[in-house]
Amino acid sequence: MSRLEPGAPYPLGATRTDRGVNFAVFSETASRIFVCVHGADGGPEIARHELTEHTDGVFHGLLPGAGAGLVYGLRAEGPADPDRGLRFNPNKLLLDPYARQVVGQFQWTDAHHDTPASAKDDNARYMLKAMVPGDAEDHFDWQGVGKPGVPLDRSVLYEVHVKGFTQRHPAVPPAQRGTYEGFASPPAIAHLKRLGITAVSLLPVHQSISEHFLTDRGLVNYWGYNTIGFFAPDRRLARANPIVEFKTMVRELHRAGIEVILDVVYNHTCEGDHRGPTLSFKGLDNRAYYHLRRGLPSHYENFTGTGNSLNLGHPRVLQMVMDSLRYWVTEMQVDGFRFDLATTLARQSRVDRGGDGGFDREANFFHAVRQDPVLSRVKLIAEPWDVGMGGYQVGQFPAGWSEWNDRYRDTVRSFWISKAAYRGEMASRLSGTSEMFRHAGRRPQSSVNFVTAHDGFPLQDVVSYNSKHNEANGEENRDGTSDNRSWNCGVEGPTDMLAVNATRWRLKRAMLATLMMSQGTPMLLGGDELGRTQGGNNNAYCQDNEISWFDWESADEDLIDFTAWMIEIRQNFAQLRSTQWLRGAPTASGTRDAMWLNRRGAEMTQKQWEETDRYVLGLLLGARDTSESDLLLLLNAEGSDWNMALPAGRWQAIVDTGQRDGRAPEISPVSVERLLKARSVTLLRRLPSGTDA
Repeated sequence: MSRLEPGAPYPLGATRTDRGVNFAVFSETASRIFVCVHGADGGPEIARHELTEHTDGVFHGLLPGAGAGLVYGLRAEGPADPDRGLRFNPNKLLLDPYARQVVGQFQWTDAHHDTPASAKDDNARYMLKAMVPGDAEDHFDWQGVGKPGVPLDRSVLYEVHVKGFTQRHPAVPPAQRGTYEGFASPPAIAHLKRLGITAVSLLPVHQSISEHFLTDRGLVNYWGYNTIGFFAPDRRLARANPIVEFKTMVRELHRAGIEVILDVVYNHTCEGDHRGPTLSFKGLDNRAYYHLRRGLPSHYENFTGTGNSLNLGHPRVLQMVMDSLRYWVTEMQVDGFRFDLATTLARQSRVDRGGDGGFDREANFFHAVRQDPVLSRVKLIAEPWDVGMGGYQVGQFPAGWSEWNDRYRDTVRSFWISKAAYRGEMASRLSGTSEMFRHAGRRPQSSVNFVTAHDGFPLQDVVSYNSKHNEANGEENRDGTSDNRSWNCGVEGPTDMLAVNATRWRLKRAMLATLMMSQGTPMLLGGDELGRTQGGNNNAYCQDNEISWFDWESADEDLIDFTAWMIEIRQNFAQLRSTQWLRGAPTASGTRDAMWLNRRGAEMTQKQWEETDRYVLGLLLGARDTSESDLLLLLNAEGSDWNMALPAGRWQAIVDTGQRDGRAPEISPVSVERLLKARSVTLLRRLPSGTDA
């Protein structure tokens, strides 16, 4: 063992300098921290160096002559006293929380645990190690390609898994399938461009590991919501160099005008609860990194349902999250983030110090992001709930944030499928759910609207299954929600029955059209446009196989064209994506910005809003200036056709989801009534007087 030069306490992590590599590691309760140098392949330890300098809670030192490619892990000494929340054990090799590149193979073993039987076991040979990046990673050639900077009101999000998107794509080179390179390949980008997608929302790409109980079943955590490294791109999605390949993907997507949004999991780590492994944070400063249980600091607050919850109320933990976010924006050039279980990030008060750990709209995390000159300018999307007390916080995030709106999902499915949502609920969702999001200067785009997401049925299964079928997950179909708001249309699963498939066909198109014609920010689940099915599995997080991968050979080309047409319609008519809330205010055309109509073409009455057995609804969107036309959006969720009386004027149909491609048939303008096909959406525009088309 040798002593290092003093080095510097900032920046945290391993940083190359002209004289060597500087190491800086936070721990306010450790007594000693060591850097353990390993072989290039993550093999046996070849040297150990103590970080003897300790400044403001940071251990630091410089290793002279070291450089790119150095492989290392950390060990920490200190009290082993779980009853005080202290879990130090120098026998456990730890991954640097600031590791930007990871090597080695992680293997589950009892040596990772700190039980009486395994406390003295060394886990190094089974543990991931950090590697210091080199010039190829740090000086990537962006070729002058900048960020697209798509306004939020023009954004159409596409939630997708990097691997699943191309793993079975026949036009992607076999060696690139399922990787960052494959995602950036011309065939993959061509599909996104064909649809008109403006941003991909990627499921987690931070370095993660699979839970022990999954590997015991021969499964993996495919989705990646089990992070161990918040700075390192996941090696499972790379062929050779994760950093370079990830940057290449971002560059090529940007070249095509497509933004990159990352699903990030700062609410918990892969270390689990008090029975879980010691892999990084737990062994460096357990008391700082996690919310510990009040009166029982040997256990963790489980706001996330995963065993632990990161404590962003601690300034150093908040610093790590902020440093990570800035790294992905500045160095990796991403355009925004979707924060998994974001309520946990704003649980401000330390539970183990007498606080209640409740959600706080004035949390330090929100203030830190708002004042940050880098992060305040990117897209910020919250999943506004967790599983803790008071965890459901939809509509409660501050200005500058958008939020997943599960009320939108539930209402749209209920309206079209089960007739369990009233017209008033549907009207609210179509107009941006203003009762929840219209505060603090927020705009309609604060509501991220979705009908389906990675968690649950894809759209094809929403109209094909009454019940979940998760047997492949190995939990006897107990996992996953039973509240699917789905309908098999008469037959459970695939069928050749024409009537059943026709109903499914209509429902899918009606819901996709509704999504693209609602105020807010639409998010399409990747694969819904193909007719992708998971065979009724509504919790496919552990299915890295054909259950989750896109089946390009069976893609529904008509549905792809229809989805692209709906996105084009949205982009062509600004009234469908207004940046102002609909108020019923007068417009330049002499109408109002929004007027709700009944089947007779008259304005809805209070009594009609209260009716629970009517599922025909019209929305008149008045032209705001002379460059626009009045639009009339008509919904018929009934199982039969209905005639809809039209407001005065001559109306030209643009969209009719009762048609195969969604385009209205070429017929003369109408001025009296319109036949609405069963389970269909129609969009018309008012023609100027004296014109026929």
